[in-house]
Amino acid sequence: MRGPTYHALFAILYGLGLRVSEASRLQIADVDLDRQLLVIRLTKFNKSRLVPFGPRMAALLDEYLQAKAQRGACRNAASPLFSFTPRRAVHPCTVSQTFHDLMPRLGLTVPPGCAPPCLHHLRHSFAVGTLLRWYRTGVDPGAGLLKLATFMGHVDISSTAVYLTVTQSLFLEASRRFEGFAHPVLAEGLSP
Repeated sequence: MRGPTYHALFAILYGLGLRVSEASRLQIADVDLDRQLLVIRLTKFNKSRLVPFGPRMAALLDEYLQAKAQRGACRNAASPLFSFTPRRAVHPCTVSQTFHDLMPRLGLTVPPGCAPPCLHHLRHSFAVGTLLRWYRTGVDPGAGLLKLATFMGHVDISSTAVYLTVTQSLFLEASRRFEGFAHPVLAEGLSP
């Protein structure tokens, strides 16, 4: 189950922006496939939150749970969602080390002066990807930042801002949005 376990784990980290400690501590009872929710319990600052997910994540989690059941894994509600033994969850350091060991096999080119990818970068990618989707679909990113902060388990948006690296794609979308905003003023020949 190592392959399916890491596949589901990495998908949750990237697709939902969870901290690795949050994902590794998930129990089977924390997955509500009917309502498409994860219950993240007593995480940073002893807070809990609900994290909604879409149909693709629901299908992935359902497939993973069925594969666990077919292999005789414990289906007790308090059992760890991600484990290689009946009662112990995969440790966050093990997840990080596995990610680190897999990276060279992907053949990614890391530009000079850039650090190689690490597991926590999946959380950054989630935040930037969310902002990029908002720009592309016409959502006001400023109005959505509090929602993103809450989704990621942050107390305020200043913590979330750390994750918002300006990528080339994000810069282009923001520029398009600004051009659309400024065009009427510039078309009239008025100075901004």
